[in-house]
Amino acid sequence: MSIEEKKEIKNTEQSNEMQPIDYPLPMVEEMHLWPIHKLSQDKEAFMKYASEFTTELIIKQKRKETLSEAIAKVLYLERMRIVNEPWKVDPPDEMDFWNDIRKKLLSKSLDQTEEAVREHNSKLLNRITERYNREIMSNFKISTYKMAQKFLPRLFGTILNASSKFRSHKKLQKKLQIVGKVDTIRSLVPKGTIVLVPTHFSNLDSILVGWASDQIGLPAFTYGAGINLYNKILGYLFPRLGAYGLDRRKKNSFYLETLKVYSQLNIERRVHSIFFPGGTRSRSGALENKLKMGLLGTAIDAQGNIFREGKDNKIFIVPVVLNYHCVLEAKKLINSHLERTGKELYLIEKKAFGGAFNLLKFFWKFFSYDSEIVVNFGQPMDVVGNFVNSKGESLNKDGKPVDLKDYFVSDGKIKHDAQRNAQYTKMLSKQIVKRYHEENVVLSSHLVAYTAFNIFRQQYPGLDLYGILRLPKEDRIIKKEVFYDNIETLRNKLLEMNQSGKIRLSEIVKNGSIIDLAKHGIDNIGIFHVQKALYLDKKGDISSEDINLLLYYHNRMKGFNLSEYINLKK
Repeated sequence: MSIEEKKEIKNTEQSNEMQPIDYPLPMVEEMHLWPIHKLSQDKEAFMKYASEFTTELIIKQKRKETLSEAIAKVLYLERMRIVNEPWKVDPPDEMDFWNDIRKKLLSKSLDQTEEAVREHNSKLLNRITERYNREIMSNFKISTYKMAQKFLPRLFGTILNASSKFRSHKKLQKKLQIVGKVDTIRSLVPKGTIVLVPTHFSNLDSILVGWASDQIGLPAFTYGAGINLYNKILGYLFPRLGAYGLDRRKKNSFYLETLKVYSQLNIERRVHSIFFPGGTRSRSGALENKLKMGLLGTAIDAQGNIFREGKDNKIFIVPVVLNYHCVLEAKKLINSHLERTGKELYLIEKKAFGGAFNLLKFFWKFFSYDSEIVVNFGQPMDVVGNFVNSKGESLNKDGKPVDLKDYFVSDGKIKHDAQRNAQYTKMLSKQIVKRYHEENVVLSSHLVAYTAFNIFRQQYPGLDLYGILRLPKEDRIIKKEVFYDNIETLRNKLLEMNQSGKIRLSEIVKNGSIIDLAKHGIDNIGIFHVQKALYLDKKGDISSEDINLLLYYHNRMKGFNLSEYINLKK
């Protein structure tokens, strides 16, 4: 096969992947067979095993300090947390529990043998890890999941019909688009464990990923949810939908180890999982370029354990890129980013998004506009970053099958090697970041924001970033001819990148006229926000009411080296 023929096949496959899926698809597995359901039925035994596993692991790790010292350190941190950072969701017996641990820790007789002290402290440690596991553990219920399956599509459909007066089912699919390697991912479900690793921009992300996964027929996933979000209703619903609790205040080594072991053992039990490897929402609006290694590494440890036990099931890592025209919290996030990076150079205006009313208002506006949200399920990989095919085979750079077990062999045997696994985690992290950029779908709003902000930078070459952000409104003007010419230039570069598989393009970016593309982007950029990131003035020129927001949406296309093509002399 010639190089030209291979390119033609690749372009055809890429084009097909960008065609929105006609959802909902049938479920790959019956609900009673879902691993997350089976785990919930065996919850008590699992928690006991997870606690003992974590306890043994921590004891092995504590070489530089005694277990007494380690427990005392965690005890101090927890008592400080309870006093200084109390939350309404905290159990009422928090202080009583830790006071009892303190009492038991101090109760050891000085004439006890070293072995007796070690056994005593091991029991205390096990009590702590068991309590943490009870706080973390999800409590999946099929009945609650079925309720959510019916509720979300009806909610979206109701708002859509009320706001647009269209009652076509196809309209929802146009608004909430699902694209990517859906068939491949569905074929992998019976062969192992799916771990979705989405980008993270909004508090809507968990809902969106969960909804999209259900619409393409995947089983329920477990995922971490901050317990600070829990109220009486959400605290009841989230665990029953598969969420496990995360307490971001707890940064002590016992809690973090318990959390990692919980994740690892879930994956080993074939419970499909969602990680947000960026850790938190992108405050700048840019795609993640550095990932948190903690939970990501649990997938690699789990794969090694599975192979050591003589099993063949694999763990499949699937990047998911979420693409919004508008992020509800964008104003708050970009201000937080600029305050952190600019310090005294940046004067922050503190306004925050919040409340259920604003959430409904966002969806109302979203469905009223000719807008879309695109969820792109990327190419599945194994835990060291090799692509996998629909058979679950790992492929090398030449597309030939390789045996993943070989990556876990040392001295002729499959062994656990923490240092090796840490390197694999770094390899996987870099590959996920690369996939985020190549699976990124450029929306019209991303392109117009990127173009406009870089034109401002060229118009005022003597100003640094914070000088640009302080431009008075009368200086935030871009002549329409300059704007449209540069939109066309950048669109041509994006088409070249799209041809070589370096990025994805939405339909209007790929095939729309420049005028229609620019208008669509300006109309949709930040549709929720009161102040417009971009708008057309009476002369048809382009201006900005909120240049901070413009920066946020511009940042989505950072890292693709396109600013060099901006040219004011046209």
